[in-house]
Amino acid sequence: MTYVVGKTERVRPQQFHEAAGVEDWRVVGEGACAYFRTGSFEAGARFVRAIGEMPGAGDESPDVDVRQKGVTVRLITVTDDYYGLTERHVELARQISAVARALDIPADPSAVQTVQVTVDALAGPDVVAFWRALLGYQDRADSGEDLMDPRRRGAPFYFQQMDAPRPQRNRVHIDVWVPYDQAEARIAAALAAGGRLVNDADAPSNWVLADPEGNEACVGVAGPPAPTADLR
Repeated sequence: MTYVVGKTERVRPQQFHEAAGVEDWRVVGEGACAYFRTGSFEAGARFVRAIGEMPGAGDESPDVDVRQKGVTVRLITVTDDYYGLTERHVELARQISAVARALDIPADPSAVQTVQVTVDALAGPDVVAFWRALLGYQDRADSGEDLMDPRRRGAPFYFQQMDAPRPQRNRVHIDVWVPYDQAEARIAAALAAGGRLVNDADAPSNWVLADPEGNEACVGVAGPPAPTADLR
């Protein structure tokens, strides 16, 4: 594996998906993620140790979640002025997948998702200040409408500005980000479980669903690849 220095050019989700060698990964709401089925905590620990020994891995510090049966890895840059992906993440994704193959650990892209809580607010700054203090969160990059867990564990909060009161609809909903190739199945499952489709005007990037009592949730995807593109 080769450590590529200086790959800091920003990459959009579609560009990431179109890159060669990142088939194990999916960009969701919180960066590029991959899930590796290790089968045991011990195998997961060995996998994480191998990731830590990759040349240059510490420069981007992948977020790693080790569980009994698998390991989730997230790649994202979090700075004062940027929250997203770079070309370096493409290189890291390839290297981490190569480590998994060497250890005979399969990836399962369908197991990836992230969840965001969205709050509709009339007095945005006042509402954000309350939730920032209550959760112990901090502003995301230079955004005044996004809060994130500084420990990068809890679900992010997004505050959507309202122009007028909306008493007939709920003002807090969940955004579920799923892999671009899993959205159709996830929506079908939610509808089969008693939900209804509220709005698909922004499909195929976003769908609004509601449970049997009208509580809403959005299903979102990030940057599905074009059929014949390749970022190297």
